[in-house]
Amino acid sequence: MNASKGSTGTHDTRRAKSTGLAVAGLGIVVFNISPLLNWVNPADDADPRTGYETDSLVPFIAYLGLGLLVALIYAGKRARRGQHRGLTLVSMAVGIAATIQCLAFALNPMGGLERGDDLATDLGVWVGFLGAAVWAVGSYLLAKEIEGDDHDYDTHRTHDTH
Repeated sequence: MNASKGSTGTHDTRRAKSTGLAVAGLGIVVFNISPLLNWVNPADDADPRTGYETDSLVPFIAYLGLGLLVALIYAGKRARRGQHRGLTLVSMAVGIAATIQCLAFALNPMGGLERGDDLATDLGVWVGFLGAAVWAVGSYLLAKEIEGDDHDYDTHRTHDTH
């Protein structure tokens, strides 16, 4: 290695643990099941509505999660220390937003107001809530790994001062 460029000649092989990625992935997969399930059930009606039929944001967030999961896996293979901190934090933010959306939906179901429906939440909301919460926690577990921080690398580097 060239000492004039500030290199110590050692190669740091520490990588972020994949536990957080696995947990986030599980949550994203569970969340992606939820749009297939019934999210609301109109009162006095035998026609429950799935997450797809209720609100277009439900499948969009599920697909966004899949995209983030693919990006996290790719970053885990390509990044010097096994993760890209910014991407991990974005995944955590979207997981938190999805969790809050499901909770808000459970408290006041959307998608029937314009039709005057008296809606009750169904199983899909709770599956979505569980998946989103696991997704957010998994992203947090990955984000808290020190291997995503460059400051550790910079403090151990030596600089040539001529």
